[in-house]
Amino acid sequence: MLRLQTPLPDKYTSATPETLRAWIAAAKTELGSRLLILGHHYQRDEVIEWADARGDSFRLARFAADNHEATDIVFCGVHFMAESADILTSENQRVILPDLNAGCSMADMADLEQVEECWEQLAAVTDIANIVPITYMNSSAALKAFVGEHGGAVCTSSNARAILEWALNKGTKVLFFPDEHLGRNTAFQMGFEANTMHVWDPRKELGGLSQENITSGTFLLWRGWCSVHQRFRPEHVAAFRAAHPTGEVIVHPECSHDLVELADRVGSTERISQWVAEAPAGSAFGIGTEIHMIQRLAREHPNLLVESLDPLVCPCSTMFRIDAPHLAWCLDSLVAGEVVNQVRVDPVTSEWAGVALQRMLDIP
Repeated sequence: MLRLQTPLPDKYTSATPETLRAWIAAAKTELGSRLLILGHHYQRDEVIEWADARGDSFRLARFAADNHEATDIVFCGVHFMAESADILTSENQRVILPDLNAGCSMADMADLEQVEECWEQLAAVTDIANIVPITYMNSSAALKAFVGEHGGAVCTSSNARAILEWALNKGTKVLFFPDEHLGRNTAFQMGFEANTMHVWDPRKELGGLSQENITSGTFLLWRGWCSVHQRFRPEHVAAFRAAHPTGEVIVHPECSHDLVELADRVGSTERISQWVAEAPAGSAFGIGTEIHMIQRLAREHPNLLVESLDPLVCPCSTMFRIDAPHLAWCLDSLVAGEVVNQVRVDPVTSEWAGVALQRMLDIP
């Protein structure tokens, strides 16, 4: 989903890296404690070096919410992350996304109209009161509000199991969106069999499923995926193990289940970072996640071998939109008293999305 990003003035697009660094440093000094720059693990180095905190999407949103001093929060990530930060922060705090076109292809695979239509179709063939909707953090504020209003919750890649267990104590079925792989991998982790999981394709009538699939199944998994994590394949694991017989394979749970089955460990970006940091010298890791994070881990831990499972090292193209020129532009604008690219969630959506996020926080 493209949003209307204003073209940058030529001074930023033509500036040298050294000039951009000088401008960013000067603006950051001028803005002082009123400014908070948050950087997702997948950001470019030219952006992440200026971050006051870095982490996954929810950790950064919580960091913003817990910081009551900063009034201007520049979120170097993608749109759904900035939305979550706006929902969780106070009214006197402004959330700014350096490039409004920094979206998420996975989040865009499920929109509110499609989910509402799915809900209506499900209600026509089964008892909708038994279905608990769960949305991944990688979704729009509108979808978070939908699950909040319909008794569901948000999950992250690190707490998906706890959230799904909560959901199945509340109902008998889960509608999980927008990432089918995280839902499937978590369901298998919980001990469920493949025949309890069915993929809902929003482009087909009744999701391409039979009424029997819906009534007998436990997990309805939205047909959606991360374009980066879906690239990793079993043959990448085989090649890494052949080159590094004592090495470990770590993958993100957004990867396909056939890959997850082969991995030594599966975890969120936070967990991957932690595992690498705790490893003894000489350890070797083949990692299935975004390349900027992997390269940064390799530089920060020169006593380890850290490499991507995918030799083509595909970056997250939407996250990649945030760069030094956009960061310098939005900081200079703040210094000049102009707020650009503020991300705002309307009050009704914010209220229900906040309910869904709070449920997640309340689930141990």
